[in-house]
Amino acid sequence: MPIFSKKEISVMRKLNTPAKVQDFLNSLKFNFEKNGQTLKSPLFTLRKQNAHCIEGALLGAYILSLHKFTPYLLHLKTIKNDFDHVIAPFKINGLWGALSKTNHAVLRYREPVYKSIRELAMSYFHEYFLNDGAKTMRQYSALLNLNRFENSWETMKGDLWGIDQELDKIKHYQVLPKEFIKKLRKADKVEIEAGKIVEYKK
Repeated sequence: MPIFSKKEISVMRKLNTPAKVQDFLNSLKFNFEKNGQTLKSPLFTLRKQNAHCIEGALLGAYILSLHKFTPYLLHLKTIKNDFDHVIAPFKINGLWGALSKTNHAVLRYREPVYKSIRELAMSYFHEYFLNDGAKTMRQYSALLNLNRFENSWETMKGDLWGIDQELDKIKHYQVLPKEFIKKLRKADKVEIEAGKIVEYKK
C-alpha cells in the first residue's frame, strides 16, 4: 500500500488553515483528463500535481482532516448538458465555508460566513450558467463524510469511483420548485464573459 512521504506530510502539515489549503489547490494545474477519466486519491493528486474539481475537493478535505476538520464533500448537481461540481465544506465557529478546485473565474472558494449548508450551496446558484446564460444548478447533496470510507482511500493507487457513486446516491435537495425554472432570468452578457476566464489553458 502506498504511503505519503515525509516531505508530502510536511507540506500538508503547513497548510493549517482553509485559506492556505485553497491557495495550494489553486497552485495545482487543472486535470483535463487527456488520457481518460480519473478520480485520483489525495496521494496521487499530490504526486501528479494536477486536479479537477472532485480530486481537488478530496485532497482539500483530507488536508483539512489533518488539522481537526471533518473531511466533507458536497455535490452540486446541474441539468444534463452542464457539468456537476464538488466542493469540500468546512465549519469554523458555527459557520460554513468551502474549498473549491475549478479552472474558471466562478464556482470558487467560499469564506466561512454561511449559517447552513443550504446557504453555502445556494451561494453558487447565480454563478452556475451556460454560455447562453441559462442557469443550471438544480440540486445540492447532503454532506458526505469521508471518514465513513476505509482508511486507505487517501492513498489508494486506483481511481476512487466508489466515492463518486456514494455522492450520486446520497440524499439531494432541490434548489427551486420546478415551476420556477422557466421563469429564471438568464445571466448578463458581462457575467457570461467573466465566466469564460480560465486559470489554466487546456
